[in-house]
Amino acid sequence: MIPLLRYQTALLLRSHRWLPPLLLYAAFLAVGVQTGGPILDSYGLAAIGLLPLAAWLCRICVTNEPPTARACAAAAAGPGRAHLACVLAGALAATFLALAGTAYVALVADPHASDHHTAVPVLPAAGAGLMAALTCVLLGTAVGALCNRPVLRSTGWSILSGLLAALLLLVASASPANAAISGLVTGSRDGTITAPWLPLALTAVIAAAATALACRLGSRRG
Repeated sequence: MIPLLRYQTALLLRSHRWLPPLLLYAAFLAVGVQTGGPILDSYGLAAIGLLPLAAWLCRICVTNEPPTARACAAAAAGPGRAHLACVLAGALAATFLALAGTAYVALVADPHASDHHTAVPVLPAAGAGLMAALTCVLLGTAVGALCNRPVLRSTGWSILSGLLAALLLLVASASPANAAISGLVTGSRDGTITAPWLPLALTAVIAAAATALACRLGSRRG
């Protein structure tokens, strides 16, 4: 699996298809995360942008290979393992964005609650913000795994379903991503830090199940 993952990561880097998501997230942070804004609110906002971007990066990775190269990788390692490497490469790229966003917020945000008087410890806030970001990354990866090949082969349906699923998972109250982000925003009112352990764990299970389903379909469809 390690050689496959290195191959997919190198393919992603050389394709430069990672550049639009990176620039979009950088612009999102520059515009949305204001210097001196409450730190927990800022972490919630930074996490919002990661869900659709993780789905986008997953799509890039699972569609990046030419058909001939994809067939060679599938023949050498098996279709399921080859597809798993694609999904993991996209998830790692999104995780890099999550780490960068967490560091950026820690540098520019005000370590206080929404009232700008109640102090908020930076390291615990960064930990909770990173967990919320990873929750969005995992849920976005699940969306990318289910809304692209081999589950959906049509480009139009893949893009449309991915956008709608990402939007729904951000606004639906039952969504783990919504719960993690809402916990940060609510805690910002009085400076309370609540680490989103349950949303993160639930999202990890969802992402694993979605990826397993996509890989299984990839093995059966070849």
